[in-house]
Amino acid sequence: MEPLCPNLDLKPTPCSPISPRFPKPTSLLLPPHRFSCSDRSVSRKWRVIAAKSEAHENSSQELFGSIRKGFLAFSVAAAASFSLCFDSPAMAESLTVAFPVSRTTEVNSVQRTLVEAWGLIRETFVDPTFNHQDWDLKLQQTMVEMFPLRSADAAYMKISGMLSTLGDPFTKIISPKEYQSFRIGSNGNLQGVGLFIGTEPRTGHLVVMSCVDGSPAARAGIHEGDELVEINGEKFNGVDTEAAVQKLRGRVGTTVTVKVHSGNDLGSDASIREVKLPREFIKVSPISTATIPHRTPDGHLTKTGYVKLSAFSQTAAADMENAIKEMKSQGVHSYILDLRNNPGGLVKAGLDVAQIWLDGDETLVNTVDREGNLLPINMVDGHAITHDPLVVLVNEGSASASEILAGALHDNRRATLVGHRTFGKGKIQSVTELHDGSALFVTVAKYLSPALHDIDQVGIDPDVQCTTEMLNSPKDSVLKEQKSSVSSLEADSCVLVAEHELDIQESKGTAS
Repeated sequence: MEPLCPNLDLKPTPCSPISPRFPKPTSLLLPPHRFSCSDRSVSRKWRVIAAKSEAHENSSQELFGSIRKGFLAFSVAAAASFSLCFDSPAMAESLTVAFPVSRTTEVNSVQRTLVEAWGLIRETFVDPTFNHQDWDLKLQQTMVEMFPLRSADAAYMKISGMLSTLGDPFTKIISPKEYQSFRIGSNGNLQGVGLFIGTEPRTGHLVVMSCVDGSPAARAGIHEGDELVEINGEKFNGVDTEAAVQKLRGRVGTTVTVKVHSGNDLGSDASIREVKLPREFIKVSPISTATIPHRTPDGHLTKTGYVKLSAFSQTAAADMENAIKEMKSQGVHSYILDLRNNPGGLVKAGLDVAQIWLDGDETLVNTVDREGNLLPINMVDGHAITHDPLVVLVNEGSASASEILAGALHDNRRATLVGHRTFGKGKIQSVTELHDGSALFVTVAKYLSPALHDIDQVGIDPDVQCTTEMLNSPKDSVLKEQKSSVSSLEADSCVLVAEHELDIQESKGTAS
């Protein structure tokens, strides 16, 4: 998912009155949620270039900066109506819809959530045909289906079913608990054990992607590649990752018991060990760095700065800027930016990170709105903090904001891409917190790279593939020397190929 920002600024908007065709029900004003995308840590400038009209420019600014919604009444009568008003130029209208209201309190509450979700989709969804269906009728049908239900879970399933008819897997609703986890991840702070986990696609097993340095998991000797077999006695093979994450997180001072298969011997039951982990406050930085000694073809020993960016959180740009400045002070003169297995995050964070490496008024990404208008997003008076040679590592796990960043650096001739074709998610989502604490993710635009390459379901091809066969080069003796090192980075074939590409850039006397 690719939310634009999680900060909420609530501002009420007046709306049209309830239709007089029904007895006037008791109603509740639902104020619009406006996103504020200011970043207090790092101040970056970028602008939307819209040649069509001022309305298009405003629309694009709202795309990255705010999502509005305005709709009035939610009834507590047995049969009622409500009116919706929209404050965007494209949706300047009012609509009255009648629906049956559940007498089950928790279902009644979800009905209001349904109204909120439906209204946001109607105003902002990237496909104005709503997958070639009558979206107004879809609300009425879902309300009727929801009426006889007796539980909130069943009612939420109806909302999910309604959203699935849009044909877009990235437009969805998540529970209040899931949204809290999302906001924690975006803010960079959590209460847990310090594990990043994912599902191995071939087996469905839960595996450890990484551990936070100094965290309870790291202190217990859990490593990247280990398999999580059980959490608090519950087996998690083939279970959604989010469910496992919820089990691992919890209040500071509590503990969680996990069974772990060693990454070195996953086929043996004897390698399973049980570990009790205390939950603590975990400060999560999306950045990890290393300085790699590197010998150039002419025999000089240099330093290459390695930067791993695992996600695009609110702190990503500030953390990366600090990391680059620190490595520059240590004598680093070339960089490898690793975006492998980075699934994305905040789009704005991706734009901010791009500007650490770029100058001027370069185009960072092109968006295509629901009307088909092409809207370039450009920097404003950008000043890169380094012009040293740069290689970006990507693979099939690099998605969304990772692809925006990789495309911006590649198409502006700032970096060479090394690795494998990226995931291919060329859509941008907004996220809005609803009245009950749940959140709606809506695809609001498509994007193209600065060179107008379509990324969605296609991905970005690297300039150079990294395979073991490519290690036979004029640097072969140096590479063999590095492969014998205990450092996993120095044995990483893609890192080795990236170093070779940096040598090529240096020999050309150019930063890309």
